[in-house]
Amino acid sequence: MNDKLRKMNKERLGFIGLGNMGHPMAKNLEKAGFQLSVYNRTPEKAQDFRDSSIVCDSIADVVENSDILFTMLTHDEALREVFEDILSRDISGKLFVDMSTVSPKASSKIAGAVIIKEASFIDAPVAGSTKPAAEGTLIIMAGGNERDISRALPYLEKMGKEIRHLGENGKGIAAKLSVNYFISCLYQGLAETILFSDKLGIDRKDMLDIINESASGSGATKVKTPLLITENYDPAFALDLMLKDIRLAKDAGAEFPLSETLIQTYQAASNAGYGKDDVIGIIRYLQEPG
Repeated sequence: MNDKLRKMNKERLGFIGLGNMGHPMAKNLEKAGFQLSVYNRTPEKAQDFRDSSIVCDSIADVVENSDILFTMLTHDEALREVFEDILSRDISGKLFVDMSTVSPKASSKIAGAVIIKEASFIDAPVAGSTKPAAEGTLIIMAGGNERDISRALPYLEKMGKEIRHLGENGKGIAAKLSVNYFISCLYQGLAETILFSDKLGIDRKDMLDIINESASGSGATKVKTPLLITENYDPAFALDLMLKDIRLAKDAGAEFPLSETLIQTYQAASNAGYGKDDVIGIIRYLQEPG
């Protein structure tokens, strides 16, 4: 057994946050055979880890059982609450890899607090929704020092097809907010285009085939095509989460002509009751009369 593999086998992993994204990501670590402890505020989401992993009853337990601890949480407040508990403990020598999409300010503050306690921190948000999370084909954007990235890399490689080290702490979050700003523009534009072609009498499947096979198509348009054809908007990535990310981008400096329009539209769609739909469900709001 080589030194790298021996070290990997000795590292104990933890995962906090088993939501739509975190659950399949943690499952990929479990399937790879790593020593894994998991915790979720709603215990039911951790039940199917009991056969092969340690299901912890508290944050304290997962911290104690982990050398490297991954977090995948919904927003700043959830991240702060988890790390308030983590930072009250002896964490020296541990590595924390936060894969949440949160504000640069919150991420930077937590990174600083972790480092003060002689531990390490990487911000490593992801591009991709539930299907690539399950397939282990996410794109992971990482900010942190080279030593910590190298330590986390064997595990990140089980969750993503590409791990891009972008620089110091905060650069991963910066890239993620930039990507999601673009995606929010793309999905509103796609929804408006489909409604426009509907009005002109073009079959929706034909229109989407043309988009996807032309220069205007992308992985993002292709993955939303089945939802638009069936008009089933079960969430892979909820509209409310996109609204959160657009606001984070604006707060971080995305002061552009489209930013206010995007916020207004996604906020209105959320207010109209579509926030739990998939993000492309914005089409339901846009097609409402008036």
